[in-house]
Amino acid sequence: MNRISNAAILTSILVLNPLMVRCANGQDVGPAKGSLVIVGGGAMGDDIRDRFIQLAGGKEARLAIVPTASTSDDDFEGSLREWKARGAENVFVLHTRDRDEANSDAFVSQIDSADGVWFGGGRQWRIADAYLGTESEQAFRRVLERDGVIGGSSAGATIQGSYLARGDTSGPDIMMGDHEEGLGLLKNTAVDQHLLKRNRQFDMLEIIAAHPELLGIGIDEATAIIVRGDTFDVVGASYVAIYDPAIITPRKPFYLLSRGQQFDLKERRILPTARGRE
Repeated sequence: MNRISNAAILTSILVLNPLMVRCANGQDVGPAKGSLVIVGGGAMGDDIRDRFIQLAGGKEARLAIVPTASTSDDDFEGSLREWKARGAENVFVLHTRDRDEANSDAFVSQIDSADGVWFGGGRQWRIADAYLGTESEQAFRRVLERDGVIGGSSAGATIQGSYLARGDTSGPDIMMGDHEEGLGLLKNTAVDQHLLKRNRQFDMLEIIAAHPELLGIGIDEATAIIVRGDTFDVVGASYVAIYDPAIITPRKPFYLLSRGQQFDLKERRILPTARGRE
Protein backbone atom coordinates (compact mmCIF):
# COMPACT_ATOMS: atom_id res chain seq x y z
CA MET A 1 0.00 0.00 0.00
CA ASN A 2 1.19 3.52 -0.74
CA ARG A 3 1.97 5.08 2.63
CA ILE A 4 0.95 8.60 1.49
CA SER A 5 -2.65 7.40 1.41
CA ASN A 6 -2.77 6.55 5.12
CA ALA A 7 -4.41 9.85 6.12
CA ALA A 8 -7.04 9.51 3.41
CA ILE A 9 -7.76 5.94 4.44
CA LEU A 10 -8.19 6.91 8.08
CA THR A 11 -10.51 9.73 7.09
CA SER A 12 -12.61 7.28 5.08
CA ILE A 13 -12.94 5.01 8.09
CA LEU A 14 -13.78 7.79 10.53
CA VAL A 15 -16.61 9.27 8.45
CA LEU A 16 -18.38 5.93 7.97
CA ASN A 17 -21.90 5.48 9.25
CA PRO A 18 -21.43 4.14 12.82
CA LEU A 19 -24.23 1.63 12.33
CA MET A 20 -22.42 0.25 9.32
CA VAL A 21 -19.21 -0.08 11.32
CA ARG A 22 -20.88 -1.87 14.21
CA CYS A 23 -22.96 -4.25 12.14
CA ALA A 24 -20.58 -7.21 12.45
CA ASN A 25 -20.20 -6.96 16.23
CA GLY A 26 -22.01 -9.65 18.17
CA GLN A 27 -21.84 -12.15 15.30
CA ASP A 28 -20.02 -15.45 15.63
CA VAL A 29 -16.52 -15.22 14.18
CA GLY A 30 -14.61 -18.35 15.13
CA PRO A 31 -15.51 -21.98 14.43
CA ALA A 32 -18.35 -23.56 16.38
CA LYS A 33 -16.13 -26.57 17.05
CA GLY A 34 -12.43 -27.29 16.75
CA SER A 35 -9.49 -24.91 16.91
CA LEU A 36 -7.46 -22.62 14.66
CA VAL A 37 -3.73 -21.92 14.99
CA ILE A 38 -2.85 -18.80 12.98
CA VAL A 39 0.84 -17.87 12.80
CA GLY A 40 2.41 -14.67 11.48
CA GLY A 41 5.24 -16.40 9.64
CA GLY A 42 8.96 -16.52 10.32
CA ALA A 43 10.64 -18.95 12.68
CA MET A 44 7.95 -20.77 14.61
CA GLY A 45 8.69 -21.64 18.21
CA ASP A 46 8.26 -25.13 19.56
CA ASP A 47 5.48 -23.87 21.84
CA ILE A 48 3.29 -23.08 18.82
CA ARG A 49 4.08 -26.32 17.02
CA ASP A 50 3.48 -28.35 20.18
CA ARG A 51 0.15 -26.58 20.77
CA PHE A 52 -1.02 -27.55 17.27
CA ILE A 53 -0.08 -31.20 17.86
CA GLN A 54 -1.84 -31.14 21.23
CA LEU A 55 -5.03 -29.68 19.75
CA ALA A 56 -5.00 -32.36 17.05
CA GLY A 57 -5.01 -35.04 19.73
CA GLY A 58 -1.36 -35.62 20.59
CA LYS A 59 1.66 -37.21 18.94
CA GLU A 60 -0.36 -40.07 17.46
CA ALA A 61 -2.80 -37.69 15.73
CA ARG A 62 -2.92 -37.80 11.93
CA LEU A 63 -1.63 -34.50 10.53
CA ALA A 64 -1.99 -33.33 6.92
CA ILE A 65 0.64 -30.77 5.85
CA VAL A 66 -0.60 -28.70 2.89
CA PRO A 67 2.28 -26.92 1.05
CA THR A 68 0.10 -25.72 -1.84
CA ALA A 69 0.97 -22.03 -1.27
CA SER A 70 4.60 -22.81 -2.07
CA THR A 71 6.20 -21.34 -5.17
CA SER A 72 7.21 -24.75 -6.53
CA ASP A 73 6.27 -28.42 -6.62
CA ASP A 74 9.65 -29.56 -5.37
CA ASP A 75 10.08 -32.42 -2.95
CA PHE A 76 8.03 -31.50 0.12
CA GLU A 77 9.74 -33.85 2.58
CA GLY A 78 11.25 -30.82 4.30
CA SER A 79 7.71 -29.81 5.25
CA LEU A 80 7.45 -32.93 7.39
CA ARG A 81 10.80 -32.96 9.16
CA GLU A 82 10.10 -30.23 11.72
CA TRP A 83 6.78 -31.82 12.67
CA LYS A 84 8.42 -35.22 13.09
CA ALA A 85 11.14 -33.59 15.18
CA ARG A 86 8.43 -32.46 17.64
CA GLY A 87 7.22 -36.04 17.95
CA ALA A 88 4.37 -36.14 15.41
CA GLU A 89 4.15 -39.81 14.49
CA ASN A 90 1.55 -39.76 11.73
CA VAL A 91 2.18 -36.84 9.41
CA PHE A 92 1.80 -36.69 5.63
CA VAL A 93 1.86 -34.21 2.74
CA LEU A 94 -1.45 -33.33 1.09
CA HIS A 95 -1.04 -31.27 -2.08
CA THR A 96 -2.56 -30.59 -5.46
CA ARG A 97 -2.96 -27.69 -7.86
CA ASP A 98 -5.60 -29.60 -9.85
CA ARG A 99 -9.18 -28.75 -8.87
CA ASP A 100 -10.42 -32.02 -10.35
CA GLU A 101 -8.12 -33.86 -7.97
CA ALA A 102 -9.28 -31.61 -5.10
CA ASN A 103 -12.82 -32.81 -5.89
CA SER A 104 -11.88 -36.47 -6.09
CA ASP A 105 -12.94 -39.04 -3.50
CA ALA A 106 -9.36 -40.25 -3.09
CA PHE A 107 -8.04 -36.80 -2.24
CA VAL A 108 -10.95 -35.84 0.00
CA SER A 109 -10.69 -39.11 1.92
CA GLN A 110 -7.19 -38.12 3.04
CA ILE A 111 -8.56 -34.92 4.57
CA ASP A 112 -11.38 -36.85 6.19
CA SER A 113 -8.78 -39.09 7.85
CA ALA A 114 -6.89 -36.13 9.37
CA ASP A 115 -7.12 -34.80 12.92
CA GLY A 116 -5.24 -31.64 11.96
CA VAL A 117 -4.48 -29.73 8.75
CA TRP A 118 -1.55 -27.31 8.42
CA PHE A 119 -1.29 -24.79 5.54
CA GLY A 120 2.30 -23.75 4.81
CA GLY A 121 3.67 -20.44 3.57
CA GLY A 122 4.03 -19.00 0.08
CA ARG A 123 1.26 -17.19 -1.78
CA GLN A 124 -2.23 -17.53 -0.38
CA TRP A 125 -3.97 -17.23 -3.74
CA ARG A 126 -2.55 -20.63 -4.69
CA ILE A 127 -4.50 -22.21 -1.83
CA ALA A 128 -7.63 -20.37 -2.98
CA ASP A 129 -7.19 -21.49 -6.59
CA ALA A 130 -6.70 -25.12 -5.60
CA TYR A 131 -9.39 -25.59 -2.97
CA LEU A 132 -12.04 -22.86 -2.76
CA GLY A 133 -15.40 -24.19 -3.90
CA THR A 134 -14.21 -27.81 -4.04
CA GLU A 135 -15.07 -30.91 -2.05
CA SER A 136 -11.72 -30.47 -0.33
CA GLU A 137 -12.85 -27.14 1.12
CA GLN A 138 -15.84 -28.87 2.68
CA ALA A 139 -13.59 -31.61 4.01
CA PHE A 140 -11.33 -29.01 5.66
CA ARG A 141 -14.40 -27.69 7.47
CA ARG A 142 -15.28 -31.19 8.60
CA VAL A 143 -11.90 -31.38 10.38
CA LEU A 144 -13.16 -28.63 12.67
CA GLU A 145 -16.63 -30.16 12.98
CA ARG A 146 -15.07 -33.28 14.51
CA ASP A 147 -13.15 -31.07 16.95
CA GLY A 148 -9.88 -31.16 15.06
CA VAL A 149 -7.54 -28.28 14.33
CA ILE A 150 -6.59 -26.23 11.27
CA GLY A 151 -3.44 -24.14 11.36
CA GLY A 152 -1.08 -22.29 9.12
CA SER A 153 1.73 -19.78 8.93
CA SER A 154 2.18 -16.72 6.67
CA ALA A 155 0.04 -17.51 3.59
CA GLY A 156 -1.45 -20.32 5.66
CA ALA A 157 -2.56 -17.71 8.19
CA THR A 158 -4.11 -15.24 5.78
CA ILE A 159 -6.13 -17.90 3.95
CA GLN A 160 -8.06 -18.57 7.17
CA GLY A 161 -9.73 -15.15 7.12
CA SER A 162 -12.85 -14.37 5.09
CA TYR A 163 -11.19 -11.55 3.12
CA LEU A 164 -7.93 -12.57 1.41
CA ALA A 165 -5.38 -9.85 2.11
CA ARG A 166 -2.39 -9.70 -0.27
CA GLY A 167 -4.15 -12.07 -2.65
CA ASP A 168 -3.00 -10.52 -5.91
CA THR A 169 -1.16 -12.83 -8.31
CA SER A 170 1.23 -10.05 -9.36
CA GLY A 171 2.80 -9.71 -5.92
CA PRO A 172 2.29 -9.61 -2.14
CA ASP A 173 2.46 -5.81 -1.76
CA ILE A 174 -1.06 -5.32 -3.15
CA MET A 175 -3.51 -5.56 -0.26
CA MET A 176 -6.70 -5.79 -2.35
CA GLY A 177 -6.01 -7.74 -5.50
CA ASP A 178 -7.44 -10.24 -7.95
CA HIS A 179 -8.16 -12.81 -5.20
CA GLU A 180 -10.26 -11.49 -2.32
CA GLU A 181 -11.93 -14.58 -0.85
CA GLY A 182 -10.35 -16.68 1.88
CA LEU A 183 -11.57 -19.88 3.50
CA GLY A 184 -13.55 -17.86 6.05
CA LEU A 185 -12.67 -20.10 8.99
CA LEU A 186 -12.59 -16.78 10.85
CA LYS A 187 -15.72 -15.01 9.63
CA ASN A 188 -15.80 -11.23 8.99
CA THR A 189 -12.03 -10.90 9.27
CA ALA A 190 -8.94 -10.08 7.26
CA VAL A 191 -5.64 -11.54 8.47
CA ASP A 192 -2.18 -10.18 7.68
CA GLN A 193 1.21 -11.61 8.64
CA HIS A 194 4.93 -10.69 9.04
CA LEU A 195 3.43 -7.56 10.60
CA LEU A 196 6.20 -5.65 12.39
CA LYS A 197 9.12 -7.55 10.89
CA ARG A 198 8.18 -6.24 7.42
CA ASN A 199 6.79 -2.87 8.59
CA ARG A 200 3.26 -3.74 7.52
CA GLN A 201 1.40 -2.34 10.52
CA PHE A 202 -0.49 0.33 8.54
CA ASP A 203 -1.31 -1.75 5.46
CA MET A 204 -4.50 -3.28 6.87
CA LEU A 205 -6.15 0.17 6.97
CA GLU A 206 -6.76 -0.01 3.22
CA ILE A 207 -8.91 -3.12 3.60
CA ILE A 208 -10.75 -1.80 6.65
CA ALA A 209 -11.61 1.43 4.84
CA ALA A 210 -13.14 -0.51 1.95
CA HIS A 211 -14.79 -3.15 4.17
CA PRO A 212 -15.67 -1.58 7.54
CA GLU A 213 -17.65 -4.64 8.55
CA LEU A 214 -14.39 -6.57 8.87
CA LEU A 215 -12.12 -6.95 11.87
CA GLY A 216 -8.48 -6.67 10.86
CA ILE A 217 -5.93 -8.92 12.56
CA GLY A 218 -2.21 -8.48 11.96
CA ILE A 219 0.22 -11.06 13.36
CA ASP A 220 3.96 -10.60 13.66
CA GLU A 221 6.52 -13.32 12.99
CA ALA A 222 7.06 -16.09 15.56
CA THR A 223 3.64 -15.23 17.03
CA ALA A 224 0.25 -16.92 16.81
CA ILE A 225 -3.35 -16.69 17.85
CA ILE A 226 -5.02 -19.86 19.08
CA VAL A 227 -8.75 -19.65 18.35
CA ARG A 228 -11.43 -21.62 20.17
CA GLY A 229 -14.96 -20.47 19.43
CA ASP A 230 -15.00 -16.69 19.52
CA THR A 231 -11.94 -16.28 21.75
CA PHE A 232 -8.25 -16.31 20.91
CA ASP A 233 -5.08 -16.50 23.00
CA VAL A 234 -1.83 -14.87 21.91
CA VAL A 235 1.25 -17.11 22.05
CA GLY A 236 4.79 -16.60 20.83
CA ALA A 237 7.45 -13.93 20.88
CA SER A 238 5.90 -10.74 19.48
CA TYR A 239 2.60 -8.93 18.95
CA VAL A 240 -0.84 -9.15 17.36
CA ALA A 241 -2.50 -5.97 16.04
CA ILE A 242 -6.27 -5.41 16.12
CA TYR A 243 -7.92 -3.07 13.60
CA ASP A 244 -11.50 -2.31 14.69
CA PRO A 245 -13.19 0.38 12.53
CA ALA A 246 -15.56 1.20 15.39
CA ILE A 247 -12.77 2.63 17.54
CA ILE A 248 -10.06 3.71 15.09
CA THR A 249 -8.68 7.22 15.54
CA PRO A 250 -5.85 9.06 13.76
CA ARG A 251 -3.71 8.70 16.88
CA LYS A 252 -4.59 5.05 17.37
CA PRO A 253 -5.38 3.21 14.13
CA PHE A 254 -4.75 -0.16 15.81
CA TYR A 255 -3.78 -1.62 19.17
CA LEU A 256 -1.42 -4.43 20.12
CA LEU A 257 -1.84 -7.61 22.13
CA SER A 258 1.05 -9.64 23.51
CA ARG A 259 1.66 -13.16 24.76
CA GLY A 260 -0.82 -14.34 27.34
CA GLN A 261 -3.58 -11.92 26.41
CA GLN A 262 -7.00 -13.07 25.23
CA PHE A 263 -9.43 -11.42 22.83
CA ASP A 264 -13.18 -11.80 22.35
CA LEU A 265 -13.72 -11.85 18.58
CA LYS A 266 -17.48 -11.65 18.86
CA GLU A 267 -17.58 -8.53 21.04
CA ARG A 268 -14.24 -7.19 19.79
CA ARG A 269 -12.71 -6.60 23.20
CA ILE A 270 -9.69 -7.66 25.21
CA LEU A 271 -10.57 -10.02 28.02
CA PRO A 272 -9.14 -8.22 31.06
CA THR A 273 -8.52 -11.28 33.20
CA ALA A 274 -6.01 -12.63 30.67
CA ARG A 275 -3.40 -9.86 30.92
CA GLY A 276 -0.08 -11.11 32.13
CA ARG A 277 -0.87 -14.78 31.55
CA GLU A 278 1.83 -16.91 29.99
